[in-house]
Amino acid sequence: MSIVLDDEDVLVPELESELEKDAIDFAKKHGWLVMKFVSPGKRGVPDRIFIREGRVVFIEFKRSGELPRVQQKKRIKELQDHGANVYVCDSLDYAYLILR
Repeated sequence: MSIVLDDEDVLVPELESELEKDAIDFAKKHGWLVMKFVSPGKRGVPDRIFIREGRVVFIEFKRSGELPRVQQKKRIKELQDHGANVYVCDSLDYAYLILR
């Protein structure tokens, strides 16, 4: 679980956008090609595509403890049913594990 301290030293979950940015920075440093995944007419596709050495990974980023929406679950299953590697990532540690 990714957490940060707010101005009052209270632990709060990391924002999804911050998690995504940090994971992208890590991936690029490790040789991954990173693309935003947008599919007109298909809502709920994962946030990013990561490609390195023939390996293609789709990642949907979520705030810590947050689950994918119904439409996102449908798209993830659809991709997985076709053999794609799709992950839902709610922590930087998990992103690092996927992208090592």
